[in-house]
Amino acid sequence: MKFTLSINGQSHQVDVSPETPLLWVLRDHLHLTGTKFGCGITQCGACTVHIDGVAMRSCVYPVSTAVGKTITTIEGLSDKAGLAIQLAWQEHQVTQCGYCQSGQIMTAASLLRNNPNPSDEQIDSIMSGNICRCATYPRIRAAIKTAAKHLGV
Repeated sequence: MKFTLSINGQSHQVDVSPETPLLWVLRDHLHLTGTKFGCGITQCGACTVHIDGVAMRSCVYPVSTAVGKTITTIEGLSDKAGLAIQLAWQEHQVTQCGYCQSGQIMTAASLLRNNPNPSDEQIDSIMSGNICRCATYPRIRAAIKTAAKHLGV
């Protein structure tokens, strides 16, 4: 079936099965490879994108459900919170292997959009669904706090 999707401010048409996970449409059909496959069962967070501004796991999100929604991937994350997070990530040298980072950044940007001054406990709670094999969790928390400061909180 053909579906029209709004991704990163652009309209894209894809011809896939309605059950196809959004992750595979992004990666295999639209070549937006910043969103990663990690587990395929929503447990690691590597596939996180924003759907209508909410952080969602794209590995199990059917493409048919995404029609009519605004989808943002790491490639399109350019709002104030997203840019603040990206700068803070660099400042705190969060990235090691980098595999999980697009999902981490997408989750952190959604967090700051909804809670511009989160406590450590709130950060840990929201970010706990994103696994980092390099264990950069303290740097992630510090980067989120720095991004919140850059946002003027």
